[in-house]
Amino acid sequence: MKHLYAIEVTELPQNGESSAPENRLQFEFLSHDDLLEITAKVQQKQLFSEEQAKLFCVGIKLFSSVLLENRKHPLFAEFAPHFGEFMKKLKK
Repeated sequence: MKHLYAIEVTELPQNGESSAPENRLQFEFLSHDDLLEITAKVQQKQLFSEEQAKLFCVGIKLFSSVLLENRKHPLFAEFAPHFGEFMKKLKK
């Protein structure tokens, strides 16, 4: 089953500064993984704080999707095997 996710990153104002609405990234992506379930499992393992677990899971999922779709790209040639080992270790 495919899962459709929407991501929005909005720059928030700090110290009384105003933030323009164009300071935002929005996109959707499909995944065969249930990102909410994965995040809950990582939170249960208490590898990181709850907030860091969310950042980690979303970040690693987005990165791995790009890596897998572009695995033959020279940029990933040396890194891909190490990332594969990392993911195996994480899933244990």
